[in-house]
Amino acid sequence: MRIAVTGGAGYIGSHAVDVLMTRGDEVVVVDDLSTGAFERIGDAELVELDLASDTAGAALGRVLRDRRVDAVIHFAALKRVDESIERPGHYYRVNLASTLAVIDAMRDSAVPSLVLSSSAAVYGEVDGMVDESHPTRPLNPYGATKLACETLVDAAARSGALRAASLRYFNVAGAGRPDLGDRTIVNLVAIVIDQLSRGETPLVFGDDYGTPDGSCVRDYVHVADVASAHVSVVDWLETATGHRALNIGTGRGTSVLEIIGIIASTMGSDIKPEMRPRRAGDPANVVANVDAITNLTGWAAVRSLEETVRSSLEAHQWLSTSGEGR
Repeated sequence: MRIAVTGGAGYIGSHAVDVLMTRGDEVVVVDDLSTGAFERIGDAELVELDLASDTAGAALGRVLRDRRVDAVIHFAALKRVDESIERPGHYYRVNLASTLAVIDAMRDSAVPSLVLSSSAAVYGEVDGMVDESHPTRPLNPYGATKLACETLVDAAARSGALRAASLRYFNVAGAGRPDLGDRTIVNLVAIVIDQLSRGETPLVFGDDYGTPDGSCVRDYVHVADVASAHVSVVDWLETATGHRALNIGTGRGTSVLEIIGIIASTMGSDIKPEMRPRRAGDPANVVANVDAITNLTGWAAVRSLEETVRSSLEAHQWLSTSGEGR
């Protein structure tokens, strides 16, 4: 197949590019390199393009036609919750404009299949096992923009312009290779590795939840499994219709204290976490129900939590010694 991957030089996008290239697909990466890195995409073609610009739809349309693209995987977006709270207008402008550009380009170029990178942040306040029928009530502008993008994609699918799936990730971590690791420190695994590497004490907010050890439980999925989910869905879309939202996770929960213990053991650290009071709005237990994607495509996460942590540590060490920085 011929696949266009927007944001393919980023963390999750580059892993999807790697899977596609490995199985022999022709890949064109569309990225403005504002947060992505050219060296991540290997031998894939790169088209530098700001998808939030006024002319992006027409420019992307030419790319899709010239390369005779069969499907688009759309990762390109802003993704920091804290930044979205500080700059909500910027997040709405960039994330919605880039998705509109992709939809317009696909319609004008008759490209039929779209996989949208979404987030479990669209659900908002949840507690327990979450399936795709759960109400979508985002708690921050980032989640709200992802839900708005899903709505745009759903409308395009209902109009007959394309067939699509929106993949709602839970907690993504790890690295397929050290050089493909996340260069930001925003998820728990990366934060704890960074803290322990500096000799700092990890903080645990709340140890009195109704969970086995009292700390919050979350679903942590290896980024390489997330990448393979996109490829499975691209294949499934060849014979699908309409638009589906699909959870991406492991279906298994791990507590904050368990995560910190695994990381500390992997790093050989004896630093113990410090307990702090609960933070407002933190649910006790959030785990993905992934039956839908498994039933449709056969996909399931296969990498262990230990592998996720080990690969995250290797990526952290690579960044610390490679001179690439964060």
